[in-house]
Amino acid sequence: MRSHWSNCIANFDNEVDDFVADYFADPQRRVLLVAAAGFDPRSRRIAALLSGALGDRLSAVYIREERPRPSEALVRRGDENEAALQALTPNCRIVKVDVFADDGAPVGGTRVIAALVDYDVPEDVTDVVLDFSALSTGIGFPLAKILLEDCEAATGRAFHLMVVSNPETDDRISSVPSSRPSPVRGFAPLAGGDRKVAQIWIPQLAHGKMGTLAQIGVAVGECYKICPLLPFPASNPRRADDLLSEYQSALVDEWLVDPRDVVYASERNPLDCFRTLSLLKTRFDRTMQDSYEPRLVLSPVGSKVLAAGALLAAIEHEMAVHYLETEGYTFEDIAPERAAAPDQTVHLILSGPLYASYPAPHPTA
Repeated sequence: MRSHWSNCIANFDNEVDDFVADYFADPQRRVLLVAAAGFDPRSRRIAALLSGALGDRLSAVYIREERPRPSEALVRRGDENEAALQALTPNCRIVKVDVFADDGAPVGGTRVIAALVDYDVPEDVTDVVLDFSALSTGIGFPLAKILLEDCEAATGRAFHLMVVSNPETDDRISSVPSSRPSPVRGFAPLAGGDRKVAQIWIPQLAHGKMGTLAQIGVAVGECYKICPLLPFPASNPRRADDLLSEYQSALVDEWLVDPRDVVYASERNPLDCFRTLSLLKTRFDRTMQDSYEPRLVLSPVGSKVLAAGALLAAIEHEMAVHYLETEGYTFEDIAPERAAAPDQTVHLILSGPLYASYPAPHPTA
């Protein structure tokens, strides 16, 4: 078990800039950045920050997620971001990943891992950074799991997770979901033991995702409980209330959610989400230990900060993750004067020499 995750090294907003400037100033540090090279306006932020501190000590692998029939505007944005990222990190590799197979099956997670399986991280790399900001769930979760395992197996190599999040920007990105809900690669439900399985589904409520979550819920199947996850506290103090209003019909008439089962986690701190989900699992394990095998199923579809917390919980506690891959996106441009809250930046160190005094992770974790 990773006992340090509940209170691991974390930095937020301006603290991230200060940490990068100080920690990566050491000329012995060599960094591999893994990030997205898509249309998302947050794609360049972390690369620019690291490039300014590291210069030619930074190398990168950029993932370009390819979906069927993208709009010309989004392709142009992606091309611009890709060119900017290559300028920031000349020592980089662009990996194009077809998210769907010919028959429409979501295979992005499998393909991104296959594309990187032959990529040998240089031995002099001291730190691996995963920029989770613009990666989809189907790509980002498998990448995080395999990169973390590789860093934990290496001697003296740290693994960092960084996120640039803005819920208002997320609201401007509309998605067209596919019709085939499925588990994320590497996060499929585990086989039950001798006891009967009791599923607890934890859908992350997000604006405009009712249809997506409805399809995922059907695929998840019969549940002992449904515990919706809401962002609170949030940059918009009314966000949780607005989501409860948006999902009222589903919560009351379809999912039959008991108000006591609603789960809240900070929109700003992924560790709060991780600790909340960990506590939830501990309580279900304790109360069901003589009768049922609890199976927690996560569906992170909104804020990347909350999704990062769900990622940690899914890895640490072997939780299942069900999602619905996106076939396409639309992005609403707004004038600069209409820009809402600034981006939030989060940085976590999940493994490495700084935790040498903690027990090593369990081999099956």
